[in-house]
Amino acid sequence: MVNGILLLDKPAGITSNGALQQAKRLFDAAKAGHTGSLDPIATGVLPICFGEATKFSQYLLDANKRYETTIKLGVKTTTGDSEGEVIEERDVPKLDRETIDACLETFRGEIKQVPSMYSAIKKDGQPLYKLARQGIEVERQARDISIYSLMLSAFDETTLNLDVHCSKGTYIRSLAEDIGEVLGCGAHVIALRRTGVGAFDIADTVDFDAVSRASDGDARALDGLLRPVEEAVSAMPSVTLSTLSGAYLLQGQPVQVANAPRDGLVQLFQSSGDHDQFIGIGEVLDDGRIAPRRLLAAQT
Repeated sequence: MVNGILLLDKPAGITSNGALQQAKRLFDAAKAGHTGSLDPIATGVLPICFGEATKFSQYLLDANKRYETTIKLGVKTTTGDSEGEVIEERDVPKLDRETIDACLETFRGEIKQVPSMYSAIKKDGQPLYKLARQGIEVERQARDISIYSLMLSAFDETTLNLDVHCSKGTYIRSLAEDIGEVLGCGAHVIALRRTGVGAFDIADTVDFDAVSRASDGDARALDGLLRPVEEAVSAMPSVTLSTLSGAYLLQGQPVQVANAPRDGLVQLFQSSGDHDQFIGIGEVLDDGRIAPRRLLAAQT
C-alpha cells in the first residue's frame, strides 16, 4: 500500500490519465487517482492521490486553481486550443493595455460560462469531448464560476499572456474564446500551465525525471516525494482529539470536543505519544459534537 499525494508537474503531450498510470506504475501503487484533468497541451500542478489519500481527492477537485496561459488572437479553432483545426481567422484590432484590461474586467468576479464541447463534462454518460470528436454538438447550460483574479502579464499584436485565479469548473479555453469575442477577433489557447491547486504551488511539484530517479533507489526515496494525506484537506480547520475521544470517533460515534468550530468540516487528529496522528475528517453537528465523515482505514 502506498499512501500520500504526489504533486506532479505534468509534462505536455500526455493526458492526465496517462500521467496517472505512469505514476502508478513507478510507485507500484495498488490504488491511485488524479484530482482534476489537464489537457494534453497543458503542464503544471497535477496532484495524484495514492491509497488512503484517494478518499479525500474530492476536496482537491473542488479547490481553486491558478493558471498561466497564452492566447492567440485572430484565430478560432475547433477545440479552442492549438490542438484543433482552424475554423476562422479575423483581423486583430490595434490593442493597448487599457483596452485589454477593460475587456478582462468584464470577466472578473462571478460570471457564467458555457463549457467547451471538448471538456470532460458528461452528457448521458458520455464525455463531451468524445461526442465532439464524432462531430456531435449538444446544448450546454451556462455554469456559475468565479474569476478571482485575471491579470495581463504581457501582450503583443496577436497574443495575450494572462494569469488566472479561478474557481473549480472554469475552462480556460472557453475563457480565451470569450475574451477573443469581446475583442472582436476570436482567440484560442496556445499554452497553458497550472501553477496552483488550493494550497499547492508549482514550486512544490516534482517531474517524472525526479520520480524515475527515486524509483531506481529504495522505497524510502519514493516515499520522500509524497505529501501527507492530510494536505488534501489542509484548508479545513483542525481538531485534536484525546486518545479516548479518538477511539470513540473511530467506532463511528460523535464526540464532544472543547473549543471546536461551530459548524462545517474539520480535519481530525488524535493524540498519539509525542505527535498527533491524522485520522480523517469530521463534521460539526448542530449540538456541537463532531461526527466522523471520512476516516482512514489505518494509520498512514
